[in-house]
Parts: sequence; structure tokens; C-alpha cells
Amino acid sequence: MKFSYNWISELVDGLDLPPLELERLITMKTAECEGIAVAGEMLRYACAARVASVRPIEGSANRLAVVETEAYGVKTVVCGAPNCRAGLRTVYVPLAAKLISGVQSDGMLASGAELGVNRESAGLVELGEEPFTLRADSIIEIDNKSITHRPDLWGHLGLAREVAAFSGKALRDPVRMERLPAGAGVVQVDIEDFDLCPRYSALVFENVTVRPSPLWLQYRLEAIGLNPINNIVDVTNYILAELAQPMHAFDRDRLRGEIIYVRRARAGERVVALNDEEYALTESNLVIADRAGAVALAGVIGGRDSAITGATTAIVLESANFHAGNIRRTSSALKLRTDASIRFEKAQDPENTTRAIARAIELFEQVSPGIRVVGGLSDLRRPTAAAMPIRLPLDWLARKLGRAIPRGEVIRILESLSFGVTEAEEGVLAVTVPSWRATKDVSLKEDLVEEIGRMVGYGAITPQAPLVSGGATPRNQERRHHRAVRAALTALGFTEVYNYSFVSVEQAAAFGWRAADHVEVANPIASDLNLMRKSLLPGIRKNVQDNSRHLEAFRLFEVGREIHKRPQGLPDEVTHLAAAVFAKDNGEAGLFALKHAAEVLLPGAAATPCEALAHEHPRRSARVTWRDQFVGRLFEFHPDLVETGRAAVLDLNLDRIREIGPAEVRYRPLRRFPVSEFDLSVVAGLRTPAGDLQRHLAALVPPEFAEGVAYVRQYAGPPLPEGVKSVSFRITVGAKDRTLSAEEVAAVRQRMIVGMQALGYELRV
Repeated sequence: MKFSYNWISELVDGLDLPPLELERLITMKTAECEGIAVAGEMLRYACAARVASVRPIEGSANRLAVVETEAYGVKTVVCGAPNCRAGLRTVYVPLAAKLISGVQSDGMLASGAELGVNRESAGLVELGEEPFTLRADSIIEIDNKSITHRPDLWGHLGLAREVAAFSGKALRDPVRMERLPAGAGVVQVDIEDFDLCPRYSALVFENVTVRPSPLWLQYRLEAIGLNPINNIVDVTNYILAELAQPMHAFDRDRLRGEIIYVRRARAGERVVALNDEEYALTESNLVIADRAGAVALAGVIGGRDSAITGATTAIVLESANFHAGNIRRTSSALKLRTDASIRFEKAQDPENTTRAIARAIELFEQVSPGIRVVGGLSDLRRPTAAAMPIRLPLDWLARKLGRAIPRGEVIRILESLSFGVTEAEEGVLAVTVPSWRATKDVSLKEDLVEEIGRMVGYGAITPQAPLVSGGATPRNQERRHHRAVRAALTALGFTEVYNYSFVSVEQAAAFGWRAADHVEVANPIASDLNLMRKSLLPGIRKNVQDNSRHLEAFRLFEVGREIHKRPQGLPDEVTHLAAAVFAKDNGEAGLFALKHAAEVLLPGAAATPCEALAHEHPRRSARVTWRDQFVGRLFEFHPDLVETGRAAVLDLNLDRIREIGPAEVRYRPLRRFPVSEFDLSVVAGLRTPAGDLQRHLAALVPPEFAEGVAYVRQYAGPPLPEGVKSVSFRITVGAKDRTLSAEEVAAVRQRMIVGMQALGYELRV
């Protein structure tokens, strides 16, 4: 946001702070400034001049002009501008003399672009009889993010009010409310929803002459980055930059009927805007309409069909207030941000609509001689109740600020910022908030602490250590658990990913889920992310698809919340872990890698084959149980969900795992006697789970000798028959009080062989 030092100086009587010092104080007390730039550098030395005579220069397109300057006497200037002629009153800039076309030129006659007052470069400035009072300006740029909460600071008057407060000067209000006409308005106003449009004011002007604005107005706009267009539009932009109130002028003769409707757009309604773009509207968009249809997008941009042209002779001037959120949604949906929409998004003051019209009456009379108001003001608004004053205890204020502020100083600061102050009781002030600060800005006594603190200066408050005893923050067990999960998976070679908590209807449908089963987002960040995710899997699938185009194999995981819709009340939020292993192979290695990951996270976890869900591979799906409770699933994505390769997935309910809690760990003394190991290979069907075989073998080991049964490997192929596999296990046995003899170990081995054969399995021994 750019602010003119000259403009602020006009609004603050007797301002004597130089621009650099003013920028520093604004940063310290109001909002962060990003720097100062000079506008109209040539105006430091320029003056008005009249061309006395012009003659051609032989062999050149340039001409030699003799000019009578108001500050430097008679000068001879070489000029190539097509409108350089005798009698022309223009602007002269003293420059070092130099030869041009073989003739010495003492200075130059300037165009508007060269002076920086507008963007006209085709010819010299033509002053006519207009006084030449333009001077160089310092443009202070303020970071937009630091004034997002201050709608009043999006205009020069708001910043001037701040400057007046901390400089101790008087603020000059440029608005003369007595200029508003009495009586009924010529046009009627019909507001469909006062929540979307709390106030709409309009006034009709006749005998309008549309022409270029005076140079002072063009320069004022150009200096802050606004493009001069014509005198009518320039006045509305001037008021936007001065009072932070967007306005719009309609050509009255191009409106159909004498009534203005403020309503939601109709289904299928379209409007061609001032930028010549046509926009398809929805019922969420607010429009300004006449009897025939929409003529403007409320708070965003006007329509082409009712725009001001050179033939315009009567206008309807609009000054309204719109719902900030609705304007933001419309602007975002249409990808159209304007100077008006940016200000309306900040929640403007409804009281400002008529002030802006009063200011416009005065300015129109200056830039369009003969213009006259027709009828009275049309002004429709929602009745508002007076806000309750904020109680401000002075002892509480001193504790919050860290220093005592005299009562009189507190009152002076607040009144300098236009707050109303009375004494509610001894030591307690009652503070009334001005309308321009009451739109989501100041509503609590804590807000008043900030107002007083910034004006006093935080550098004047002595830092003190807290006077309360400090204690260690209680440990967040959930966070510790999630960190442990992340650390374990990272150690296993997985990369963590972060996905949005939103999914599209198409992403949900790919998993066989209905949109109605999700929580729908009222204001989505993107049109295709309108559902809250009820699983991490759509995001993981997208990660797999994106990365598989560039990588042959990878491992990734996400820890995040699933949002589950409930019939009543707020949805349930459940934290899950979703891990995936992708490779362009047969997928077996990925499943085993994730089974190992589950066992690392949950020692003793078991994966049991089960019926596959719609998004799971029909023959590669398992339930994960831990301490006899269901905690998740291990599966491979259905082939339809993965374009190339195989993607194995582990989906665990971390909240359920935390509820179960870790198993009790008891101390076991170190073994005094060695153990013995031997291998057994069991021949079983290809689809027989190795875990089932492992459990059968473990059950056959005498409890007093049992130390462990571990999976080693499996093999299928010759000389084994087709359709079977050999699964090898390593059995570890031992006794607590002695070393087992060879005969005892052989007996255990034989017992296991006989037991497995009894279960119908063949062993390779």
C-alpha cells in the first residue's frame, strides 16, 4: 500500500516531520514500512512556461522554441513534441544545456510521463490557465500484511489520523457532511440480504462532462500507482485512496429502470465486466442489478454495459458496504482481485458510505464544472445497535503493559485516536470504539492495551522477568508417541510426506466412498478440494502416482488425522499412520517390508489374511492385530489405483494403539547356559501364510525349552511340485538350569516333525 507524504501533510495541520522520520515513526507505532520512493523528481525544479515562438530546424524533425518561464526567464529549447506551438502554456524543466540537431537547447519542455504526473508521453503537458502547483512527493510504502486487520489504514485519512495522534497535531477531516442533499432519492434501492450488504447509498448527478482530470488529480493518483482514466472515475479512485471507501459510477442513461437491486446472482447469470472479460456467476456471488439484469459484481468490478464513456451526461454514484467474506470468496472464485475488493475484504465501516458521497460532491464540482445533484440521497441500511463501551481498569492496564500510565495520558492517547472516553467508576474508564475501528478490529480491553502501548512506545517499557514461578510443561504423550513413530519409520528408510486434509469427490470415488459420507467444506481452498478426508489413503495414492513417474522404487509415510462425519455435532478426528512401499516388481518385498515396520512399531504384531476392501488387492490384504486387538490393515493397492508397479500400504490407527498402551516389560536375567538351534523346512501350499506355520511350530516346542521360532526364507520351484513352497524356520531351544544334551535337542526336533506331519504338512529333513 502506497501513501503520499504530500497528501498526509494536507490532512495533518502543521506536520513538520521529514519523510524519513515519519516513516520510522509509522513503523514503530502503526505498521511496518518497506521504504520511501520519490515521485515527480523533475517537479523539484520545474515551472510553468509559455511558448513565445516556434521555428523549424533545417534538416531535422525537431523545432526551436523560445519560451518565457515563470522562474528562469526566457529560454531557447529544442523540442520534437507534435503539440509544441506558439501560445502553449506548458512546463519547463531546467537541465544542462546541450546540442540537439546542431542547436543548443537550454533545458526541456516536458510531457506528463517525463514529469511523472500521468502516463501521457505523446506530447507536452498542456496547462491551459490551470495554476501549476505540483511538487515532488515522497511515497511511503507499507507492508500490506501489517494492515490486514486495519481497514481504516487502507486510505490516507486513516494513516493521517495515526500520524496526528503520535505527532500531537490536529487532523483535518476533508469531508463536509453538510454537502449531502436533503429529500428523497431519485433512484430506489432494494437490498435482498442485509447480511451481504449492510448499507447501500446512491446519488444522481446530471450535466456531467467526462474529460481528462486536472493535472493535480492525475498526479495524485499516478504517484500511488493508480492509473488516471477520466475525471469521473478518477474522483472515485481518489476517494478510495483517501477514505478507503470504494465507489462506482454508473451511466444513468444505460441503466434500465429507476431501481437498483442488490441481490444474489441468478443461476446461469453472466456479466461482462469493465476489463471486457465475461464471468459466469453462481448464487454465491452478490451483484448490483437493474430491472434487466446484473450490471456489476458487487464490491469487485463494474459492468461494461453501464460504464462511463465520453458521451455520459448523467451518473448514478454508488457507495456501499458489503460482507467481507462474500467479497473474498467471489474474488477468489473468479480469480479477480481489484483495489475495491481488497478493501472490502478487510470489513469496511458502513458509516463511510455517505461520507464518501459528501466528499464526491465537492470533488465533482472541481473537476466537472456545471455538474449538479438531482434529488436527495438514496440510503438503505440495516439498523445497528450501539456498541457497549469497553471497561478499562487502569490497574489492570498497568499490569498488562508492565508500567503505570497516568490516567490523563491514557485518556489523551485514546482520544487522539478518536476513541470516546468517560470515567465509569474510580480507576475504571469506559471506552467507546469509533465505527471505523469496530469492524473486527477493536472489541476487547486487550485491544486497548495494544493501542496505548504502541503510542507510548514499547521501548519505554522496562523488560522484567515474570513474577510467577515457572514449571516444566507437562509432557504431551501423544506428541511423544507420534515422534517415536516418525523416528522409527525414518530409520527404516521411509520419507515423511504432508498432504492436505481435503480431498476431491473424484479422489473419494476412486476408493468407492460417497461424497455424502464426508464432511463438506463450506469455503474450500480450491474447487477440487471440497471434502474433509476420512482416510489418509487418497493422499498417499496421489504421492505414489506422482513419484512413480520419476522413481523406480521409494518408501514414504504420513502421520495425520482422519475426519469422520457424525450424525450430530462435531466430527471425530482420528490419528492414523499410512506408509507405502512402491517398486516396479511383484510387490512381495514391499509387503514384507511393511510387515517388518509394523513389528518394529508394535512388537508381537500379527498380520492375518482377510477379505479385501474395494481399494485393496483381492489376494493381498491382511488385518493387523496387536495384543489381540485390531489396529489396522496391511495390503497392496488394487491394480486399478496404481498405473505402474506395485504399492504396498500399512494403515495403522495410532489413537487405538495409544489406548492399548505398551505391554508390560519384565526384567529377565542374562542366560547362564548356551542355547541350541536347528532349522526345519515345512512344505505347504503357496498361499499358506508363513505366520500360521510359525505358530504351529512354536506350539510344538516344550514350554520349558522354548526360546523362539524365527522365519528364515521360503522357496518354490524344482524339485518341489508345482503349487507348493518350502518355508524354512530357525528354532532356538534351551534350559534355564543346564545345557541341553544332543539327545534332548534331537527329541525336541523329532517331536516337532511328528507334530507337523500330524497336521498334514510334509517336512524337508
